[in-house]
Amino acid sequence: MSHTNSVLRLRTQQLAKATRVFLARGSKVKRCEYCLLPAVECICAAKPAITSSSAFCFIMYTGECYKPSNTGRIIADVIADNHAFVWDRTQPDAAMLALLNDARYAPIVVFPQQYAEAERCINSPLELTAVQSGKIPLFIMLDGTWREAKKMFKSPYLANLPVLGIQPQQGSSYQLREAAHLHQLCTAEVAVEVLTLANDTAAAAALAEYFAVFRRAYIVGKPHLNFTESAE
Repeated sequence: MSHTNSVLRLRTQQLAKATRVFLARGSKVKRCEYCLLPAVECICAAKPAITSSSAFCFIMYTGECYKPSNTGRIIADVIADNHAFVWDRTQPDAAMLALLNDARYAPIVVFPQQYAEAERCINSPLELTAVQSGKIPLFIMLDGTWREAKKMFKSPYLANLPVLGIQPQQGSSYQLREAAHLHQLCTAEVAVEVLTLANDTAAAAALAEYFAVFRRAYIVGKPHLNFTESAE
């Protein structure tokens, strides 16, 4: 069954509000309106239909939702319970705050733990009493550049939430953007890791496979990038 991709919806809303035309790199390429890849490389037919026991909340820096290389959109294609908002330092979205306080969810900030107080850090969402009691883990992804994500992490409404850090065993296979740090994963790769930690294994596998399809299709349209298979 089809579901709403909140990142695409947010993109549409932001474009409608824009006072000038947003021109990303490769803007002259004819793209699929849904997957945002060149029409000849459209991956919409590969979109998986799975059931997940997890939810995602994307807090996106201004302009991030426009980028064809953004992989939050890939997660939202796979995980039906997905929500996306533009970050605002002084006026956070009321719907976002309501989501973070929704009694059905156990919100968890996904971020490197060296930036959080020790008492906030968890190694698995399954450690949380709220998750053990049946609440849905709501993984909060701070979507932007590394510098932007660090700025968003300091938001007061996130200050008391548990923080789940990911320790990748190998570097990112992304290739579509340059990472700020060795082993830094892209948003979709991080999501695969947290889904695995939540024992949401079918969703993790489906997302990993779909991300691989996206990555291959994206790189085909980028002659300056050389496709390399990731180690499995």
